[in-house]
Amino acid sequence: MASRSPLPLLVYDGDCKFCRLWIDRWKGLTEDQVAYAPFQEIADRFPEIPPENFAKSVQLILPNGQVFSGAHAVFRALAYAPGKRWMLWMYEKIPGVAPVCEWFYRFIAERRGLFYRLTRFLWGKHFERPSYILVRWLFLRSLGVIYLMAFLSLRAQIIGLIGQDGILPASSFLQALQKSMGSERYWFFPTLAWFNADDAFLRFLGSAGVFFSFLVILDVLTAPALAVLWILYLSLVVVSQDFLSFQWDALLLETGFLAIFFAPIQILPGLSRQTPPSPTVLWLLRWLLFRLMFGSGVVKLASGDATWRNLTALSFHYETQPLPTPISWYMHQLPGGFQKVSVVVMFAIELLVPFLIFTPRRLRFVAAGLIAFLQVGIFLTGNYTFFNLLALALCLILLDDTLLGRFFPRPWGAQMVALGAQGRKPFYKRFLVAALAGMILGVSGLHVAGMFMRRKNLPGPALQVLARLEPFRIVNSYGLFAVMTTSRPEIIVEGSYDGETWLEYEFKYKPGDVKRAPRWVAPHQPRLDWQMWFAALGNYSHNPWFVNFLVRLLQGSPEVLALLGKNPFPDAPPRYVRALLYDYHFTDFATLRAEGAWWRRELKGWYFPVASLRE
Repeated sequence: MASRSPLPLLVYDGDCKFCRLWIDRWKGLTEDQVAYAPFQEIADRFPEIPPENFAKSVQLILPNGQVFSGAHAVFRALAYAPGKRWMLWMYEKIPGVAPVCEWFYRFIAERRGLFYRLTRFLWGKHFERPSYILVRWLFLRSLGVIYLMAFLSLRAQIIGLIGQDGILPASSFLQALQKSMGSERYWFFPTLAWFNADDAFLRFLGSAGVFFSFLVILDVLTAPALAVLWILYLSLVVVSQDFLSFQWDALLLETGFLAIFFAPIQILPGLSRQTPPSPTVLWLLRWLLFRLMFGSGVVKLASGDATWRNLTALSFHYETQPLPTPISWYMHQLPGGFQKVSVVVMFAIELLVPFLIFTPRRLRFVAAGLIAFLQVGIFLTGNYTFFNLLALALCLILLDDTLLGRFFPRPWGAQMVALGAQGRKPFYKRFLVAALAGMILGVSGLHVAGMFMRRKNLPGPALQVLARLEPFRIVNSYGLFAVMTTSRPEIIVEGSYDGETWLEYEFKYKPGDVKRAPRWVAPHQPRLDWQMWFAALGNYSHNPWFVNFLVRLLQGSPEVLALLGKNPFPDAPPRYVRALLYDYHFTDFATLRAEGAWWRRELKGWYFPVASLRE
C-alpha cells in the first residue's frame, strides 16, 4: 500500500491501557525514528487494512508501504532503537523463534487486562524509559567518598607497612622481582612504584589519591580522575603485598574500573550537561553486584563447612571475626535459635535475592533493599573497612531517577528523568563499551565456572586468560568466610630488656587487654591488626612478614611503632621479643558487670620463641 508517513508508523489500540503503557515505553526507546498513533484516529487513512487487524494486534506501516503485524511489527519497530536490532535478527534468522514469539504475542494480547495489572505491579505507574543520570551522579559521588576513605586510611599506615624501614619494604620487593623476572614484571606487577619506591613517593601516591578523590566528589573531570584513581590504587595494592590482599581492595578496583566508562565526559560539574550513562556498563555494574552476593553464598556451601550447613556459623562468627564491634559482643549473647534464623536469612539474601537484580523495576528495588539490609547488619557487627559502603553504593545502581527524584526538589528530579531519555552514543563509544562488555562477561564467566567446578579444573586456555588479566584486578572472584573459624587464637607480642621481665605491646584495635571493649574502626582498616588475625590462624613460618615485624620492634622502627597503640619501651627498644598464643572468648553479662571484662583468655603456648638481634 502507499504509506502516508515519512517515518515508520506503529498503529495500536488507543482504548487498551496495556497497549498505551508499552507504547509509551517504546517511544522513549525509538525516540524520533518511529511515529505512533491509535487506530481509532487514523484507521480510515488505511482502508486496505481490515479493521479487525487493528483491534487484534499492532500494525507497523513502513514508508515504502510494507505492513507488519504482531511480534514481527514490534521487533521491526524496536530495531530503530539503539542496541535493539538483535531481537529482529533473532526473529528473522533463527529457526523456530518467529512462531514462538507470535504465539506469546497472541497469548498476551488475549489477556491484556491481566498483563496490564501484572505490568503495573512489577514496574509501578512509571513505565516510561528509565533515566539513570541522578543514579549515576549519586553512585560516582559515593565512589569518590569511598576512594577518599581508602587512600586516607592507607596513607596513614603506608610507611610503617611498606616503607624503607617498614615491615615489608616495597623497594626490596621490587628489587627481588627485578632480579627474578625480565620485562614481564611490568605486566604481572603493574605499579607506578617501578619509577620510585622510596617513602616520599609512596606518600605522594597516597596524597594524589586523596586529591583525585576530591575531584570525583566535586564532579570535576570525573572520568579522567577515576582513571587516575584506579592506577594509583592498583599501584599501591601491588607493592603492599600481604597488606592489601583483601577482597574489598579487589572490589574497589573492579568497581572503579567500570566507573571510568560509566562516568560522563565533561570538565566541570553540571547535571544538565550530562548525557545518559551507558546501559551496557550499568548492567555490568549490576552483574558485579550479583557476582559479589551470589558468590558469597555459594562458597559457603561449596566449602563443605559444617557450621554453615547446620546453620550454627553465627554462633561463632561475632566472637571469632577479625575486628568485632561493641554490638558484636551483644549479638553473641543471643540464643542459638536466633543465630540459626539469621543464617537462613543471610543465605536467602545471598543466594536468592541476587536473581532479582535482573528482574523488572519494583523487584530490583526489593533486591536493593534486602541487600542493603544485610550490608548494614554486617557494618554494625563487624569492622569490614569500606566493603559494606561499597556494596551499598552498588545497590544504588538498582534504582532509577524516578524513585530517587522523590527525594529531590520536584522540578530538578523531573529534569533528570527527561535528560535520561535523550542522546545517543557515538559509534566508537558503543564499540568500545561492547568490547569491554565482551571481555568482562567472558572472564567473569570463567570465574563463576571456577567457583562451581574449582578453578584448577578449568581448561588450560581459560587458566592462561585468567593469569594474564589477574594482575590488573579488573575482574575478580568473590566470597567471604567460606569456612567459619570456630575459635579465636590471638597473638600477644612481648618485649624485655633482660629476658625476665616481659611487657606487652598493645595494638590499636585488635583484642589484647581483656577489659578493653571492642572498638569501632570502619571505614578505616588497620592493616597490621588485620594481618595479626590471619597470622594467628597459622604459624610464623607461613607468615614471613611477622618475623620482619619483630625485627622492626627490636630495631625500634618509629614507623612500625606508630602502627601500634602503645609502646612499652619508649626510651629504647627491647633486647628480646617473643610472641605467645592465647585463646580468646567473649565473656557473658555477669562477668562484664562484675569484672568489667569483655574477653576471657587462656594461654595456649608459644607462637614465636624468644629472639634478639645478632650482635
